[in-house]
Amino acid sequence: MATVVRIVEESSTVMGEVFDRNRAAEELRLREFDASVKIQAWFRGARVRAYIKYLNKCATIVQKLWRAFLGRRLYREIMATQVMIMRMNFYNALATKIQKIWRGYYTRKYIHNYYSRKQYLEGLMVKNSIVRKELSEYAEQKAVEREQAEQEAGQMKLKEEASKKHYLISTDVVPGIYNSPFKPYPDEMEFILRSVQPRPPEGPKPKRDNRSGIIIPQTPPLPLTEPLPPIGAKIQGPFRTPAEVQKQRYKKLQPTLRVQTSFLSVEEAREAMKAKEWVMRVNDNIFEPFTRRSVPYDPLLHTTSKFGHLSYGTQYFREEDHQQHITDKVRIYLLISQSTENHFKFQI
Repeated sequence: MATVVRIVEESSTVMGEVFDRNRAAEELRLREFDASVKIQAWFRGARVRAYIKYLNKCATIVQKLWRAFLGRRLYREIMATQVMIMRMNFYNALATKIQKIWRGYYTRKYIHNYYSRKQYLEGLMVKNSIVRKELSEYAEQKAVEREQAEQEAGQMKLKEEASKKHYLISTDVVPGIYNSPFKPYPDEMEFILRSVQPRPPEGPKPKRDNRSGIIIPQTPPLPLTEPLPPIGAKIQGPFRTPAEVQKQRYKKLQPTLRVQTSFLSVEEAREAMKAKEWVMRVNDNIFEPFTRRSVPYDPLLHTTSKFGHLSYGTQYFREEDHQQHITDKVRIYLLISQSTENHFKFQI
């Protein structure tokens, strides 16, 4: 009972404290709410920033690995291309060297052969000497003919002048100007005047019309004799026989030297010279081997065996007998691997 009395007495004070505390809590509620909001905002911001930082780190690692993969793949492709280019350049250099050696050999042996060139130049020298001699003779002949023509022209001109001055010839009574009595013998012109005939007098001048100036044609002279009778049906004079006329009409064509000469005469002469040089080929410089100099060298071009004459030097290297092939076609496969080794595999 005492406890109840004590609780009732203290209840008034407890309720007052409760009310005081509730009033104080209500006054501080907004301030505490703002403080809690700030704490939550800071915590959430720190958590989000840490998560974003983690995501950025993961993305950086992924990008690094992917870019490294792409770089390695691009590097392998570049290296494969460079290796291919290097090998192709190497093979092209070797092929160029082989072609250079073969073309030089073929040119020296078949095109610009020393012995055939020497023989051709010797023949050309002989022909040039003959042509020079003929040209000199022809020039001398033309010079003589030109000199004779000039002399004849001079003689004709001198005779023309002499015929014009024929009135200066000497007579039995009066000597001419070229036959002076004070000289032991007359001049050469005197003998020329004696050898030529005097110039005939000019005919009558043509008559012209006084007004128009046109030349009036002369009337033809009257015939002094009767005209000749017409020719009869009988052929007069020496004529050829019909057989000779037929032969002359159908005689063969006689072309000039330029037409008779073939258009390919130079090429045919070269081919004939090559064939002759091939038959009469003689090697002046005997080949001496490096070892066994006491044994004379036997050229392969002239060696024979039980299988027949060797074809070296008489055929091209690319000539082949397709009948001896196992298959009709020859296939070549070029396989290029995509690995880093980039090796070639040839299958024939």
